[in-house]
Amino acid sequence: MSEPRGAVRIVQVLLTITSLEFFGPILRDYGPSHAFNPTWVGHARVHLVWLLGFMFFSGMANLYLIWFRRPRDVRNLWLSVLWQASNLGGFWVAYLLAPSYQGEITVSGIHTHILGVDENVFVFSALTVVLIAALLPLRAATGNRGSDATP
Repeated sequence: MSEPRGAVRIVQVLLTITSLEFFGPILRDYGPSHAFNPTWVGHARVHLVWLLGFMFFSGMANLYLIWFRRPRDVRNLWLSVLWQASNLGGFWVAYLLAPSYQGEITVSGIHTHILGVDENVFVFSALTVVLIAALLPLRAATGNRGSDATP
């Protein structure tokens, strides 16, 4: 396998791992703690399910860009990186602004801690690191051929 092709495969695997960010909240939040929480205003639950639907289709679209879109083009991977960075960025904005809107990252009895850190913060931190790590081989795959490089 040539260096650019090997770098592309590494990026595909890393982006597949980080694309899990789109599916985790569906499994975690479509239940009694969020979507079916009777203390939530019904309209807020509509917005949550709308967001979860958007996340599902975003995840599917990202997997398509990473593995199936033809012709194969490194620009597909860059699009996935930007899409995933937008989603991760949205989490970090919500986390940082939580005090301003009385948001809670950790809900007792629902969320757990991993290595002393809230599960959401831990997982999104790990996903952010993996996404950043994907940039190095992606830049190598693009190399001096520019964004038109193909795997």
